[in-house]
Amino acid sequence: MAHILVVDDDPDLTAACEAVLKKAGHRTTQAHAPDEAMEALRRDPPDLLILDIMMNEPDDGFRMARELRREGFAKPILMLTGIARVAGVPFGPDADVNPVDDYAEKPLPPAELIRKVNDLLRKKVKSPC
Repeated sequence: MAHILVVDDDPDLTAACEAVLKKAGHRTTQAHAPDEAMEALRRDPPDLLILDIMMNEPDDGFRMARELRREGFAKPILMLTGIARVAGVPFGPDADVNPVDDYAEKPLPPAELIRKVNDLLRKKVKSPC
């Protein structure tokens, strides 16, 4: 069982992710803004972070991922967002702009969410870091 922090300004989305992840045997924490997420990360560090891009500001998720990586957060980050649909521009992992391990567009079917989470957790377990 992994601890997963789900960060999104949409409480319906965090609740849905939580239900899917708990059913798959994971423990979850929800946060709805970057400052709330950073507090949760420091209080109870997760094994994996699911992060939205657009929250209070249009680039909150990008900024949060960069800040976490600068601070040494090495756990997997899955960016789950609908920004490509809204902006009409595809986004994905990028070492400088978007330092996440995987990226998925909302809405993500439950089975795909579980697959991505399990893949990221498995890769991190095999990693020497």
